[in-house]
Amino acid sequence: MPRTSTCLTFSVLATGAGVFAMLQSLIAPALPTVQHALHTSQSTATWVMTAYLLSASVFTPILGRVGDLIGKKRTLVAVLFVVLLGCLLAALAPTIGVLIVARVVQGVGGALFPLSFGIIRDEFAPSRVPGSISNLSAVIAAGGGVGIVAAGPIVSALDYRWLFWIPVGVVAATVLIALRYVPESANRAEGSVGWLGAGLLSAWLVALLLPLSQAAKWGWGSGKVIGLFAAAAVLFTVWLLAEARSRTPLIDLRVMRLPAVWTTNTAALLFGAGIYALWSFLPGFVQTPESAGYGFGASVTASGLLMLPMLVAMFASGILSGRLEPLIGAKPLLTTGAGLGALALGLLALWHAAQWQVAVVSGVFGLGIGLAFASMANLIVGSVPADQTGAATGMNANIRTIGGSIGAALTGVLVTGRLQPSGLPYESGYTHGFALLAVLCLAAALAALLVPAARSGSLTGPARAGDDPAPAQPQAVASATRG
Repeated sequence: MPRTSTCLTFSVLATGAGVFAMLQSLIAPALPTVQHALHTSQSTATWVMTAYLLSASVFTPILGRVGDLIGKKRTLVAVLFVVLLGCLLAALAPTIGVLIVARVVQGVGGALFPLSFGIIRDEFAPSRVPGSISNLSAVIAAGGGVGIVAAGPIVSALDYRWLFWIPVGVVAATVLIALRYVPESANRAEGSVGWLGAGLLSAWLVALLLPLSQAAKWGWGSGKVIGLFAAAAVLFTVWLLAEARSRTPLIDLRVMRLPAVWTTNTAALLFGAGIYALWSFLPGFVQTPESAGYGFGASVTASGLLMLPMLVAMFASGILSGRLEPLIGAKPLLTTGAGLGALALGLLALWHAAQWQVAVVSGVFGLGIGLAFASMANLIVGSVPADQTGAATGMNANIRTIGGSIGAALTGVLVTGRLQPSGLPYESGYTHGFALLAVLCLAAALAALLVPAARSGSLTGPARAGDDPAPAQPQAVASATRG
């Protein structure tokens, strides 16, 4: 079969990754509607989000590694098909239990991110890799924003089930096109899946993320929360020892110790705390009735529209990042993105009396997200061997998610720790929460300053007729991955 146009390949990858990113946030504004429609409690309804988070965290690095081993296209198509089944099951779910199971199935789609980055690295000309990764990162970032913006209108005009019916059609078409047109790369990692490492990774991730997402209901001092955090620490230690001794580790710890990788992951952890926590709490802030002394009493649809400047800005800056990265490098872009996030959150803590102010701050934060997402992906892809791309980018996505869970948990403590007689949070809870997130984003910018300056041509891809020969891997990677 003749080699497929990279434009068509990119369109398939962007559609799949964009739909998954949208599914992350699409259901959040509709949770009260789901709770009422399926006759369940608020605490049970939140498992629709928690189950998805845990599933994606487990499957993202594992299936990224599977793609490195058995073929990224084959794994991509299988993952898309599973996401399709998950969306179909969610659209038809008669009970909250079935919907939660459907969300677990959908979480498998987290692997679309590392698989897509790996296919770009394998199949695109070296000169096009950084820009394509930046563009895909922009789509991923914007997908999360689309979910927040689109949820209200879809639920109002149709029904919450259409939040899943629409992705069913899009993903079904994407599966068929991917089968026919996405090429299978010859680049394969050697070895096999380290199932012990996979099991331990899954165990410590669940033990860490579950109490972070449920501590507000269980209580931070409860036995379940303390016990799970202790279990996470023990399991993480055992996982490190097992991976260090394994001949076929799931995550090569030597690669994770590369300066460009661990510094980028540190920035991802801190910046992720700001991103996902803001997405979680800003809609609640603007929907708060004015009788509370703040807020605008906005509807779900109106609160989503206030996030529209963020969506537009993050997409535009993500695309712009691809044009700037060859000129100034990914490190300055990551530092600038995290700095803009800190600026936006600091302004929000002080400047939120009118809706236009929130919209302006939302746009500034979107600029930061677009720059940071794109530069993180380029830094990781450009710093690891080709056969480690899926696992390394999968772990970067996971670390961002862990940061988001930590940020949301800490912000939740500040926002809900002290309530008005009406049961609504005090304004100070939100302002302190936004200020904390600003500090975390500032720390992310400082971590980004520690990222080593990239060497020219650190991103590689297959040689093409008319292209310059692909450069060698950076010496740091070569020395770190020698057996």
